[in-house]
Amino acid sequence: MLRMENVSKTYRHRGKLVTALDGATLHIPTGDFVSVVGPSGSGKSTLLLMLGGMLSPSQGRVLLGAKSVYDLSPNERAEMRRRKVGFVFQTFNLVPYLSAMENVKVPLFLAKMDEKAQTERATALLDRMGLGDRLDHKPGELSVGQQQRVALARMLANDPDVILADEPTGNLDPETSQQIIGFLEEFNGEGKTIVMVTHDPRAAKRAKRTLRLQSGTITCQGATDESLYQADSAVA
Repeated sequence: MLRMENVSKTYRHRGKLVTALDGATLHIPTGDFVSVVGPSGSGKSTLLLMLGGMLSPSQGRVLLGAKSVYDLSPNERAEMRRRKVGFVFQTFNLVPYLSAMENVKVPLFLAKMDEKAQTERATALLDRMGLGDRLDHKPGELSVGQQQRVALARMLANDPDVILADEPTGNLDPETSQQIIGFLEEFNGEGKTIVMVTHDPRAAKRAKRTLRLQSGTITCQGATDESLYQADSAVA
């Protein structure tokens, strides 16, 4: 489903060459649930953005299915993301002046779904997230946990095959964090492939596999085990 072949990302900062990712090679099969751990600045978000077609590598190939993502044109890549990839962010990225319903409708509108179908799907997704009584509430009228659930509903709108989550529990209390991870486990149980960047060892250990990054290099990957993420506990 997702592959990286010797992928590196370098850029210049104040005249110095910085390596954000160095020779990353990995294979994430369909239906996997992978947590990506490592200290701040280790390249976790860079890896996630590259998998999602948002950041081109300096070298190497990123593949989604049989397609080399960065050999596609920008328009083709945008269409691939719209149809196949869902993103979840720590900061939710909701439109503040739109209601929960309207936020979930955004990707459906962009997909040219008719208005009635948009309303039906958005309502069903928000009901699933336990927000059936918050359809008309704007983000500022919702708790942070409710906002993240709206973001999950919006991410599911186009029924993506792949979910990329960047610190999805970073702004949440422990109880709400476990609820959000529970939803991700549900989505994975339905066949969706999930890659989740996290500093939270409680979240990381809920994945099937864990990949650890250090200074832009994948240092180990395998079945989720405390040894892969315990070094990050202090900053969780």
